[in-house]
Amino acid sequence: MTEQRIAYVVGTTTGGTGRHVAMLAEQCAARGLAVAVFGPESTESLFPGVPFGAVNIGSRPRPGRDAAAVRRLRGLLAGCDPDVVHAHGLRAGAAAALALRRAGRGRRGRRPALQVTVHNAAPAGIGSAVIYRRLERLVARRSDSVLCVSTDLALRMRRAGARHVALAVVVAPALAPASDDDIAKARAEIGAQGRQVVLAAGRLARQKGFDVLLEALIGLRGRGLAPVLVLAGDGPMAGQLASLTRQADLPVRFLRHRADIPALLGAADVVVVPSRWEGQPLIVQEALQAGRPIVASRVGGIPDLTGDGGALLVRAGVPAALESAIAGVLSDPALAQSLGAAALARAGMLPSEADAIDAAIVGYARLAADAGRPA
Repeated sequence: MTEQRIAYVVGTTTGGTGRHVAMLAEQCAARGLAVAVFGPESTESLFPGVPFGAVNIGSRPRPGRDAAAVRRLRGLLAGCDPDVVHAHGLRAGAAAALALRRAGRGRRGRRPALQVTVHNAAPAGIGSAVIYRRLERLVARRSDSVLCVSTDLALRMRRAGARHVALAVVVAPALAPASDDDIAKARAEIGAQGRQVVLAAGRLARQKGFDVLLEALIGLRGRGLAPVLVLAGDGPMAGQLASLTRQADLPVRFLRHRADIPALLGAADVVVVPSRWEGQPLIVQEALQAGRPIVASRVGGIPDLTGDGGALLVRAGVPAALESAIAGVLSDPALAQSLGAAALARAGMLPSEADAIDAAIVGYARLAADAGRPA
C-alpha cells in the first residue's frame, strides 16, 4: 500500500488553531502518514520533528506578498507531491486553492485533493467582511472538502457554494491534573490571598469579549463580590484592557501566555469565556476536563461543547448577563459544585484526541481515493 502524503497549510496563528494542527501533524505522522507543514516562520516552533517549509501567509491582505506566498506554496507542494492538502483558515485555504490551480498531475496521475478547515467567523469591519466573503467563495468552490468548527460556519460555507461540508473534530489535548502544590503556587502568584478567582484565557482581541468581562467585574462590586480576575493571554487589546483596568481600579492579573493551564484551572473558582464568537475553544474543553464551573457566551460552537448543563450560557456582549451568571456561581457553592460535576460528565462525552485522528485519517483516505476530482 502506498504511503499517504499529507501537506498542512497554516497562516499566522498563536492559539488553538496552531495547537490543533500541531496535534494532527504529530499524530498522523505517528500513524505512518508522510506529513509536511507549510506556514509562516513564526509557526515553525509548533511543529518539532515535522518537515516544515516557510511561506508568508499573513493575517491581512497585501497583494504583492500574497502573490509571492502563492508562488512559494506552489513550489513547496510540487516538491512534496501530497495526496491531500489540508489548509487551516480561510487565508491559508485560499492560498492553497490558488497554488493548486495550476498544479500538475502528481505521482498518482491526478492533482492533490484540497480540504480546508474554517476556524473563525467573519470579522466585524465592513471592509474585512467583504474580503472574508470573497475568501469564503474561493475556498468553497475550489475545495474538495470543507470542515467547520461550528454549525453556523457550516451553513455559511454551504451558502457560499461548498459541495462537501462537515463539522470538524477539534479536541483539546488531555491535561494531567495539577498537584496541590502547583495550584497553591499559582494562587500565590496570582495574589488571591483568600479571595475567589475568575479565570479567562485566550487572545486579547475583540472577538474574545474581555472588555465585556471587565464591565461585568465592575458590576460584581455592587453585589459585594471582589474576585481576582486572571487573564492568561496576549494580543492587540492588551494595552486597552490594561488601561480600563487601571481606570476602574479592578483586581486583574495579566499573565500573558501560560504553560501551566492545569494549575490555573485548579486555582479558579469559575472559568469565564465571554467571547462575541467562538468555534470550539480549547479553554472550554480544558475547563470541562478539569471539572471547573464555566460561564460562557451562547455563541458559535460553545453550546455544542458544553451541552445543556455543562455550563451557564449567556447572551454575548451583555455585561449584566455575564455579571449575573458569575455572581450566581461565586455566591452559591452548591451551584458551583453542580456545574463542576456536570462539566466533568460532559467532558467524558466529547471526542478524544484518538477520535480526532481517526476521523482525519478516514477523511484523507476518502479524498485520496476519489478518482473523480478535476485535474
